[in-house]
Amino acid sequence: MSKNVEKYLHKEMDAEAGILHNVHRTKIVATVGPACEKYEQLLALVKAGVNVFRLNFSHGSHENKAEIIESIRKINEKEPYNVAILGDLQGPKLRVGQIENNKLAIEPGDILTFTSTEKVIGTKEKIYVSYPNLHNDVSVGEKILIDDGKLEVVVTEVDQKSGDVKVRVTYGGNLLPNKGVNLPDTEISLPAMTPKDIEDLDFIIAKQLDWVALSFVRKAEDIVDLKRRVKEQNSKIKVMAKIEMPSAMDDLRNIVNESDGVMVARGDLGVELPVEKVPMAQREIIRKCIHRSKPVIVATQMMESMMDRTKPNRSEITDVANAVLEGTDAVMLSGETAMGNHPVLVVETMRKIIMEVERTDYYYDREEDLKVIAHSPTMLSDAICYNACKIASEVSASALVGMTQSGYTGFRISSYRPKTPLYIFTKEQQLVNQLSLSWGVRAFFYDEEESLDEIINDQINILRERRFIKAEDIVVNTGSTPVEKHLPTNILKITKVTD
Repeated sequence: MSKNVEKYLHKEMDAEAGILHNVHRTKIVATVGPACEKYEQLLALVKAGVNVFRLNFSHGSHENKAEIIESIRKINEKEPYNVAILGDLQGPKLRVGQIENNKLAIEPGDILTFTSTEKVIGTKEKIYVSYPNLHNDVSVGEKILIDDGKLEVVVTEVDQKSGDVKVRVTYGGNLLPNKGVNLPDTEISLPAMTPKDIEDLDFIIAKQLDWVALSFVRKAEDIVDLKRRVKEQNSKIKVMAKIEMPSAMDDLRNIVNESDGVMVARGDLGVELPVEKVPMAQREIIRKCIHRSKPVIVATQMMESMMDRTKPNRSEITDVANAVLEGTDAVMLSGETAMGNHPVLVVETMRKIIMEVERTDYYYDREEDLKVIAHSPTMLSDAICYNACKIASEVSASALVGMTQSGYTGFRISSYRPKTPLYIFTKEQQLVNQLSLSWGVRAFFYDEEESLDEIINDQINILRERRFIKAEDIVVNTGSTPVEKHLPTNILKITKVTD
């Protein structure tokens, strides 16, 4: 074994679990919370199948987040895993304020007054809403939804002078404090990033997280602004757009183009959109992301019944399976792992559903659906990636290997959903973790810059020592030459592994 190969094996060689991890191609994202924030709990989740940990910046302190980040980084250092960390910004979340006696019964026909100018304790006389532009943005006849749509009111009068907004209750129930408010009919004038988000972003960048997600994206310019902020701090963090508003669906093509990844945030999306439109919206988002080689996550209420149960509902099993069949890169758990009673069990259950779908009825090798676009700036490297996948399938290769510095080759090959196991090598350590979100990708750190033949030989030997391939297997490699110029992918090589 050469010294080059030995250098890249020290962490993993004696860890059988590292060989088995990631056998599911569709990745699993788990939200960290009180139920799983300690080192041993996080490690148990990774061993169960977690590829990405989500830190929700709507809750918790920076001090607490720093401890969690340190534990995840420790797992990556000591164990044979490359787990990504996703920082999820809260965004301009609107909420009602405090409520008298912590509960206010409202009935259809009741007339209520919302105010954003004074923080009153909510009664039937007046209720505070944390949106300073409420009276400027809403109009008579528009709906306001509260508590994920459980309660609905309609605007009947707007007093610009006092800032009061009178509403009539159409669907009643118990109004609880601090519940979310959605304005599906209203064009919100709040900026995409609040002062809290800017502070959280500074923390996320300082801690060098792998991904940052922007909540309540309305238009592509929101992502452009976030990327500008990231670039100004010389960060290589990748930016994800959360799709949860009707206006985002209207500008979906541009949002996907500007983002590095996308999350189908079905919680608020299912409130803002008519519920019957959510399944097709999910399908459309996944389709556009695959066609543009952008990782996509399907999120919210996937296994929610397992918050306290040991078995999921049958509808949840089907929901996870359908997301996998549609081609999502990852499925996400929220409260199930953050606050649930069985975080490890829910991950194991999700992994079993994924693996059963991928074993029996998954649509692999989609390169025919993603033809190379003539005159595209990436046309030449796209042609190599396209044909690498096609050849790997035709020759029954045991490994499809790519090299990347920007991540593009990894994301592009992943988007073809090759049945051939996919391995990506990169000299960018942060990118190793970032690629953990992409369908089917197993990433490795490798920073040698010798001849291309020696690099490919090293990669094959690393995969052999890790027991991913063996003698007589066929390997399809992509790369670029001259090596020292770091050009886009421009070569393809087929190798039969010898003793």
